[in-house]
Amino acid sequence: MKITTLGYPRIGKKRELKKANEQFWAGKINEQELQTVASELKAEHWNIQKENLVEQPTSNDFSFYDQVLDLIVDFNCIPKRFQPIHHLSPLQKYFALARGYQDNELNINAMSMTKWFDTNYHYIVPEFYKKTHFKLSESPKAVQEYTEAKAIGIDTKVTLIGPLSFLLLGKEKEQGFHRLELIHQLKEEYIKLLNKLCDLGATEVQFHEPILAKDYNEEINFALKTVYNEFKKRASKINVCVVNFFDCYGDYLPTILQLPLSSLHLDLTRCGEQLKDVLSSQYLNNSLTLSLGVVDGRNIWKNDFKKSLQFISSAIDVVGKERIEISTSCSLLHVPYDLELEESSTKINQSIIPWLSFAKQKLQELKELQEIVESGSIYTHPLFIKNQEIIQSRKDSDQVHHQEVKNRVDTLIDTDALRSSPFKERKEIQKNILQLPLLPTTTIGSFPQTKEVRQQRNLFIKGKITKNEYDTFLKEQIKEAILFQEQIDMDVLVHGEFERNDMVEYFGEQLEGVTFSSFGWVQSYGSRCVKPPIIFGDVSRKKPMTVEWTSYAQSLTNKPVKGMLTGPITILQWSFVRDDQPRKTTCEQISLAIRDEVLDLEAAGIKVIQIDEPALREGLPLRKDAWEEYLTWAVNAFRISSCGVNDATQIHTHMCYSQFNDIIQHIANLDADVITIECSRAQMKLLDAFSDFRYPNEIGPGVYDIHSPNVPSKYDIIDFINKAKRRIPVDQLWVNPDCGLKTRGWKETKAALEVMVEATQKARELFEIAV
Repeated sequence: MKITTLGYPRIGKKRELKKANEQFWAGKINEQELQTVASELKAEHWNIQKENLVEQPTSNDFSFYDQVLDLIVDFNCIPKRFQPIHHLSPLQKYFALARGYQDNELNINAMSMTKWFDTNYHYIVPEFYKKTHFKLSESPKAVQEYTEAKAIGIDTKVTLIGPLSFLLLGKEKEQGFHRLELIHQLKEEYIKLLNKLCDLGATEVQFHEPILAKDYNEEINFALKTVYNEFKKRASKINVCVVNFFDCYGDYLPTILQLPLSSLHLDLTRCGEQLKDVLSSQYLNNSLTLSLGVVDGRNIWKNDFKKSLQFISSAIDVVGKERIEISTSCSLLHVPYDLELEESSTKINQSIIPWLSFAKQKLQELKELQEIVESGSIYTHPLFIKNQEIIQSRKDSDQVHHQEVKNRVDTLIDTDALRSSPFKERKEIQKNILQLPLLPTTTIGSFPQTKEVRQQRNLFIKGKITKNEYDTFLKEQIKEAILFQEQIDMDVLVHGEFERNDMVEYFGEQLEGVTFSSFGWVQSYGSRCVKPPIIFGDVSRKKPMTVEWTSYAQSLTNKPVKGMLTGPITILQWSFVRDDQPRKTTCEQISLAIRDEVLDLEAAGIKVIQIDEPALREGLPLRKDAWEEYLTWAVNAFRISSCGVNDATQIHTHMCYSQFNDIIQHIANLDADVITIECSRAQMKLLDAFSDFRYPNEIGPGVYDIHSPNVPSKYDIIDFINKAKRRIPVDQLWVNPDCGLKTRGWKETKAALEVMVEATQKARELFEIAV
């Protein structure tokens, strides 16, 4: 019985890739130095897999920025707007696609990003036209990595995003066609790639087709049959494995089982019942290898060997041990690197470490499962007994269960999720109190986390400066931020969040039932890495978390300062969540903790409170028949957190990188007084959903892209405001950036916000409406 994987974390043990990328972007290292870091990381990851008995480690799972972007470049479907940067090196062009490009003559918008299914990982969205012509690169990345591994004596299984998923995760940039129409021409380039790999000695390619976890579509099913039968016919020496994760194959399963595949991967952590469907199918042939995804690649809890061995045993009974591979459920991209790094950590709750498993430990779990199965004495094997003792210790722990928190959730009533008056009445009350102009300007919350801010935080954490010294520094930063916002005449101010390391981590550190790793970094996008909270027990708030800093900022100005909070769905979605109770229950616990904070902010005189929920949509189940249940409890959780305030308190929320059309009613059901959304990369098209629906509350479409260092022009922002005005009544509109400004530098931030406010003031004049 073999061990296989679907991908390994690419950032490195200590975020070496992030640091090298940022040094390259800053001009501090050259391309060769960056490539050296990449080569060292790949070699390390291949060797770790070999040490854990993975027969063929995966290649082509590494990426400098994003695996979808890699294919965009390799198949030459680069948007035409990037043609003027032909003078750049290939690597510089690659990064320009993701980050945009600006010089004295050019200002090119970056390609869009969106969430990878229901994860917090962002991918670059391919852009397709009727006449898109795919052309395989002379030196495709998959070929380069396979060759690189072979040069150090490692035979790898090549990982590729499948052609169906590549097309369907993109978007059409012109009307009158569907991107799936491009499948036949794209298929030809994939076949060329397969034959290139075959010529080099590659024996197996693992095609990731997670699009098959979504709702069934007859045209996709037909394309699936056509493409993979053609692969076998015209690249016959390559063994093809199809991989799906995050859900079942659903109605695609009969087609999948009839394809000429060497192996088929099943995510049994998200959809265990599909194994029974496969084993009992009339279409299961006697040569197909089953890759059983029994170790969870999305969460960090130790594998329950009893459950995994039940899956493995039932499969062996039907197809035999030689046709079974055991694997992770999906790529380990979504979990931290190595739990051993936490053994000296003073941050993590050390008593829960035995319950956890990071990427390296997940490989060890596969190795142990293999050993147990091969021993023939499954339930008496020492490794099995030790595993079950740890699983039981977690179930019994008094660190996990707190009856007072459970009782509070159990006694929630309907009115806890209702504002006392409808929006129309609240709007008039808030208008009289806040006295805001037409097109109020604000930001999403965070200001640049400069090197100095990070250094001071690090000094405080290490005990090299006192709390008083650190607090004094933070107050100076807040004072400067408030002064700047007043100077440019911003309408609703923010304190800048200089005290916060991360929008989720900051709150997680102050909640009971939550702990944090010191080195548990996970890639979110590009060089952006986060350390998700670990929710291990019942959640409650110890004490006020933000009131002190927000109140201090408000004391410096007569303009309203927003209280800034992260919402319950986002904390849930961006955390490693306990798997021993329904997510709904955990979310309600978080909602009550945030509700307590909202009420304390209101009592402190804060009149505007923003509860960010950028992750609301990414929590959607992949199949639509499960949406209603999720959206009902998710919306209710937000309302529990926000609805305890008086009518005079204005509640904001923020969402980014989401498609809103199909959940717009549920967004309206949040009943936030103001919602701010990402819009600039989508050229306001996302706003059409709110326009068509006639969204009743106020809305701030992001007028410039904060993920790019480019500074917008005044005329671009006026144009955006005009586009918004054509869709939404002007008295409902706010003006703001797409997202928080934490990752930007002060120079570009100040320049962009000055332009934004100046453009808004000009737009007010153009509308000829008295402010």
